[in-house]
Amino acid sequence: MLDSRVLVLNQNYEPMSVCSARRAIVLLYLQKAEMIERNHEIVHSMRTYIPLPSIVRLSRLIHVPRKRILLNRKNIIKRDNHQCQYCGSKEGSITVDHVIPKDQGGEDTWENLVCACMRCNTKKRNRTPREAGMKLLKKPRKPGYPFFIQHLIGIPDDRWKPYLFMS
Repeated sequence: MLDSRVLVLNQNYEPMSVCSARRAIVLLYLQKAEMIERNHEIVHSMRTYIPLPSIVRLSRLIHVPRKRILLNRKNIIKRDNHQCQYCGSKEGSITVDHVIPKDQGGEDTWENLVCACMRCNTKKRNRTPREAGMKLLKKPRKPGYPFFIQHLIGIPDDRWKPYLFMS
């Protein structure tokens, strides 16, 4: 119960991190945070009953540097939802493709890497999508930190969704 996850929001309601319920309760007790959403469970000591938090908001605005999401194959595949960005297929094995090939100046960036099925990767070869007569389903971009929480940490509680910019 005390190891369950709690979404921590900055004072401006921006998602900051995820912590354990134990840590969130300490923040509440020290009045460093307020409870925004609670679970149905209760934590109690000899004299106090506290609802188990699901979302807490810090009392003061904390300036944190932007969290960096690592650019790697696993995160590209998660960003693209295991879907070929050329044909939309989720079948078979998925590769990571350079939209602009490296020998044409393409770099290893969030904006130049996409998931591709083996068939599309073979069809595209060492060409740009335009040269291969192919079109991307969506423009690749670097995911923000809410994406990281949604897809890499997971959302154990539906109450988190409005704070992670999900509908």
